[in-house]
Amino acid sequence: MTVYSKRKIPPAELAFDIDGVVADTMVMFVDLARKRYGLEDFTKDHIDCYDLHQCVNLDSEVLNELICMTLDDEHTLRTPPVPGAPQVLSRLAQHGPLRFVTARIWPESITQWLHLTLEDVPKEQIQVIATGDPGKKLQILKEMNIRFFVEDRLETCRQLAREDIQPLLFDQPWNRKTLAEEFPRVQSWSQLSEWVLPSSAALR
Repeated sequence: MTVYSKRKIPPAELAFDIDGVVADTMVMFVDLARKRYGLEDFTKDHIDCYDLHQCVNLDSEVLNELICMTLDDEHTLRTPPVPGAPQVLSRLAQHGPLRFVTARIWPESITQWLHLTLEDVPKEQIQVIATGDPGKKLQILKEMNIRFFVEDRLETCRQLAREDIQPLLFDQPWNRKTLAEEFPRVQSWSQLSEWVLPSSAALR
């Protein structure tokens, strides 16, 4: 992992997932689960697997409704950012466009969220591609000539690594069961800034 503190990642070769990396989407999910379904003791740390059907004690139909609600336009726009993400991304935008590749089906609301969250970044500097399927990210990243991708889904990281795209695994409760040492694990946006930004611009 220390290699990235010695050799900077070129911003032009870097792209980001959004949910779980930039947008703290599971905070919204947990809040809705508590308020609407009475899971008062439920926290983000309880989400210890990526497939919510395997780790959230709710009826499948109710869970699907909760997931859809979390990702709808209204709740997307109310989702908090992951701490440090807006500051680091705003600095990165000074070095070129910001590229985001998400498995969401529709890009409109999350693009609007990014514009609001990164209010100091010109809209034309923000590019969002929605694939509708995590498995489709690989081809998009290849077409964009991306060599480094920040992602919270372990299986996507493994898929990218097989095709010579370096995944940077953003630490979340759902990717800790297997502490995959084959990928650099990003503990925070402050740490990521040290790998990417010039020292004078890194978030301290």
